[in-house]
Amino acid sequence: MNGERANAKLPQMATRSIGASVDSMPDSHASERHFSVKEIAALWGLSEDAARRLFEKESGVLVLSNSKPGKRRYRTFRIPESVAQRVHRKLSLS
Repeated sequence: MNGERANAKLPQMATRSIGASVDSMPDSHASERHFSVKEIAALWGLSEDAARRLFEKESGVLVLSNSKPGKRRYRTFRIPESVAQRVHRKLSLS
């Protein structure tokens, strides 16, 4: 990735969808490694469906969706490493 694109700010639409600008978020997940559902499922020995259910309502997970009327909904999850660690800790305490 060239330096110009790496330093570019997120589009205004994206910052509005998370409720605040990235610059004002002290604990922003933007620079963390993000996992796909498939990666988490493989790491934790789960099915992709089980991993998706674990993270679908978890705070901090990016959910990219195509919401076109009359079409099947496809969602792509990107799970920041700190969120994965938080969920893992929560599961190991129960």
